[in-house]
Amino acid sequence: MKTALKSPHWVTAMINELKALYRNRTWTPFPHQSHYNVVGSRRVFKTKLKADGSIVDRFKAQLVAKVKPLAQLLGIPLYGLFSRLLLADSSLFTLHCGTGTIYLLLHVNDIIITDSSTYLLHRLITKLSSEFSMKDLGELHYFLGIEVTKFSGGLFLSQQKYIKDILVKNSMSESKPVAAPLTIKHDLHQTTSVLADATQYRQMVGSLQYLIITRPDIAHAINLVSQFMHRPTIIHLQAIKRILRYLNDTLDYGIRLLANSTLNLYSFSNGYWDGCVHTRRSTTDYNIYFGANCISWCSNKQPTVSRSSTEAEHRSMASTTADITWITYLLRELEISLTKVPVLYCDNISALYLAKNPKFHIHTKHIELDYHFIREKVVAGSLVTRHVSTTSQLADVFTKPLPK
Repeated sequence: MKTALKSPHWVTAMINELKALYRNRTWTPFPHQSHYNVVGSRRVFKTKLKADGSIVDRFKAQLVAKVKPLAQLLGIPLYGLFSRLLLADSSLFTLHCGTGTIYLLLHVNDIIITDSSTYLLHRLITKLSSEFSMKDLGELHYFLGIEVTKFSGGLFLSQQKYIKDILVKNSMSESKPVAAPLTIKHDLHQTTSVLADATQYRQMVGSLQYLIITRPDIAHAINLVSQFMHRPTIIHLQAIKRILRYLNDTLDYGIRLLANSTLNLYSFSNGYWDGCVHTRRSTTDYNIYFGANCISWCSNKQPTVSRSSTEAEHRSMASTTADITWITYLLRELEISLTKVPVLYCDNISALYLAKNPKFHIHTKHIELDYHFIREKVVAGSLVTRHVSTTSQLADVFTKPLPK
């Protein structure tokens, strides 16, 4: 077990962490044998901060196993306990009973809880506190780098502090602002002037990828620069810096979630055919709305080459359908009933005909899996596909650089 010299605050945090691990019966000590394959571990110290950069009145210390499947040891008993207490799916846990409903979102040992009953919430916190060392931080303001701001009509999610930290780290805080993350006629597919050391580039791209959680406006740009991680050039580095300059000018951008909205689920799907000049692969792009709220979006290169724009669009529709299906299951677990059948909008008429009419199947055997997946949803009445004009195609923001 490796450790490092830390201040008395960290020593106290580590002692409290070890006590919690013993109290929660995370492991059972037993004598070491020479033939055992021992998993290494190390202590991780982290200062828990608020959105304004001030320290939450405690320090965090964690004991982490050096094996990815094991995750963090503290997280294992947490998930195990919650699985016994609540009906769980991945990191989201729900509890429905006669006195109310509770939703709990868990990431290792950071928790968000929302409820319909104060009494039920108090009982849950009391139960969890009896099993774990917990601290109630009050109203939700900051979670995993995401700032949550309440307004009269709902919530606003942003990552201003996270962006500022990236700008400071890369000496871009005083950079000249730009109106768009990419130029309309970019030259990112050039492969000349390869960077001698790509470490900084990869770190910058990795940091920016987490921003897509609240910034769909940069999803297309990040998708592009992520494709050159193996061999970035000076042009790619300049593109990254342009994205940072754009972010520096749009720190207050984010995602608005309205409380009063319809319960309609609908999406816009678009496939950018033959978008990559090197691999000739197309791009899957879509965004999904729950009423007035944009809740999911995607801009990813497709895994195989499409022979036509229809095929590229259809593959994008299949990915959108899969995400809609997952969201539908999630809403059902949250006991939220959709008022209408989900709608998928696409601006490619041929792809729409392919989804609705089985007679086209004989000409599309090479995309048979995607065809059947969408077709079954349409036939079952769990999805409606409709045409949308190119001028009203909201997924365009994920397919190409747009002017200011």
